[in-house]
Amino acid sequence: MLNALSPEIRQYFVITGNYWAFTLTDGALRMLVVLYFHQLGYNPLEIALLFLFYEFFGVVTNLVGGWLGARIGLNRTMHIGLGLQVIALSMLLVPSALLTVPWVMAAQALSGIAKDLNKMSAKSSIKLLVPEDNQSGLYKWVALLTGSKNALKGMGFFIGGALLTLLGFKTAILVMAIGLAIVWLLSLVLLKKEMGKAKNKPKFTQIFSKDPAINYLSAARMFLFGSRDVWFVVALPVFLATQLSWDHWQVGGFLALWIIGYGIVQTVAPKLTGKNSGITPDGKSALIWAAILCVIPAIIAICIQSGFYPNTGLLLGLVIFGGIFALNSSLHSYLIVSYAKADGVSMDVGFYYMANAMGRLIGTVLSGYLFQQSGIEACLWVSSLFIAITALISLRLPQNKSLKSEVH
Repeated sequence: MLNALSPEIRQYFVITGNYWAFTLTDGALRMLVVLYFHQLGYNPLEIALLFLFYEFFGVVTNLVGGWLGARIGLNRTMHIGLGLQVIALSMLLVPSALLTVPWVMAAQALSGIAKDLNKMSAKSSIKLLVPEDNQSGLYKWVALLTGSKNALKGMGFFIGGALLTLLGFKTAILVMAIGLAIVWLLSLVLLKKEMGKAKNKPKFTQIFSKDPAINYLSAARMFLFGSRDVWFVVALPVFLATQLSWDHWQVGGFLALWIIGYGIVQTVAPKLTGKNSGITPDGKSALIWAAILCVIPAIIAICIQSGFYPNTGLLLGLVIFGGIFALNSSLHSYLIVSYAKADGVSMDVGFYYMANAMGRLIGTVLSGYLFQQSGIEACLWVSSLFIAITALISLRLPQNKSLKSEVH
C-alpha cells in the first residue's frame, strides 16, 4: 500500500511517525518529572527549575540547529534528536540516590536539545515536500503535522500520569527508552538522505534572520508561548494536585484531554481561519486571533479572585483558551514555513523556534515563581499581558488582504 504513494507522501509519513513517537515520550516524561518530584516534596519553583535547562538549551538548539540542518541535512538532525532523547531517558534510570536535581536538570537539558532538533527538522522538511505555489496545501500539511503532534503530546501526558501510578518512575522511563530506540533504528533505514541541505553552505554568522517578517513573527511567537507556559508548565498541575486534591492520573488525564483537544483544533485550523473561502491567512489573521485570545485568561483570573465559580471557571476557561490558542499557534506555524526561504529553510525555521523556546523558558520560570508567590491568578494575568504584547507585535506582520490561494 505504501508503495502506491508518491515518494513525498511516504517521506511525510516517516517524518510524522518520528515526530509522533518522540512527542509521546516528551509529553510523558514532562508529566512524570512534574508529578514524581512534587510527590517527593519539591516546591513549585524547584520543579520549574528542573526544566530550566530543557528550555534554555531549546533556545540554543533552535538557533544552532537550523544552521546545522542546512549544512548536514534534516534527516541527520532528526536522527540526532531521536538518539539524544534515548540517552536522556536512560540517564533517569540511575539508582534513586543519584537522581539529584543537577542530574535531572542535565537529563532535561539533553531532552531539550533532542526535542528542538526533532521539531525543527520535521517542520522544515514539510517546506521541501510541498510545491512552492501551493500555499493552501502547505497550510493544510503544516496544520496536520502540528495538530497531530500536540494531540499525541496530550496522550503522552496521560500516559506519563498513568505509568507513574501503575509502574513507578523507573519502569515507566525504561519502557519509553526501549520504544523510542526501536523508532530511531527504523528511521535510520527509512528516511531519505540529504533532505534539507542548502546548496551553498551557510556561515554560522547567518543564523540570525535578516527578514523583518520573520523577526516580528518570532517575537510574537515568543510572547504567545510564554503566555501559555506561564500557567501550564508548573502552576496548573500543582494547583490541580494541591487545591483540587486530584490524583496523578486525574491531573495527567485532564492535561492530556486539553492538549488532545488543542491538537484537534490545530488540524482543522485551515477550515476555521479562511481556507475554505480561498483566503490564505496573513498578519491580520494573527492579530485578530491574538486579540480574541487575550481576554480569556483575564476572565478566568476574575472568576477565581471574585469567587464566582472559581474551579468551574478555571477548567472551562482553560478549555476555551486551548481552542483559541491552538488557532493562533497553527497560524504562526503556517506563516513561518510560508515566509522561510526554500534553500536552507531550517535556518529561518530554527530562528523562529528559538524564539518559541525562549518564550517557553520565560513562561516556565515565571510559572513556578508567580504561583509560589501569588497563586495561579497572577499567572493568568501575566498570560493575558503576554498575549496583548503578541497582538501589538502582530500589527507589523505583512498583510496581503487580496491574497488568494491558487490551489484549494
